[in-house]
Amino acid sequence: MPTPHGSRGGMAFGVEELRVLRRALALALHPTSASVDDVQDCLRLAESLDEVMREGARLRAFLVADLGRYRAALPGTAAGYLTLLDEALGAGYRPHPDDLAALRVLSGNPTAAALLDRCHRLTGQQTARTGSQSPSPIAHPTTHPVAPGAPTVPASRCRLRLLPLPGGLSASAEGTPEKQPEKKPARKPAAPKPAPKPAPAPT
Repeated sequence: MPTPHGSRGGMAFGVEELRVLRRALALALHPTSASVDDVQDCLRLAESLDEVMREGARLRAFLVADLGRYRAALPGTAAGYLTLLDEALGAGYRPHPDDLAALRVLSGNPTAAALLDRCHRLTGQQTARTGSQSPSPIAHPTTHPVAPGAPTVPASRCRLRLLPLPGGLSASAEGTPEKQPEKKPARKPAAPKPAPKPAPAPT
């Protein structure tokens, strides 16, 4: 069974795996000469390759986890962090913003300065690829559907004009304030009538 080699996706093949791999390439060129044993060997090799790829992914995950721990313990772990970052970048790791910030702090170190420049190139290439794959949207004028048979207004009559209406104020009265009607003085209330005197009591 092939084994993963390093964290960059490499694989180490034994003599038997190489023989099967060579036979598989020959069968790809001449598929009519494949025997049952050859097909079984190729299937087993394919399963082994899948397992090796999964193992390589696990190794890369461990590497990224170690990188995060070393980054969190900076600046005391600068040497180990720079080594792990260099290995992770070679394995396809894309630098995190925290990595860029840490490298700026360590920019006095020549290795850190070189890695910072390398990370800038990687992030710049990734941004360029993202921008080329997602073109900017083009604005289109908004149109509203018109019901069939509905009257349409010509473009030359889109602007409204205010027209005078009958019954408005005359031109001479527009500048004069409106007079208020005179109020009549209020009438005084009538004086109350004296109460009638009570009749004398009989003796």
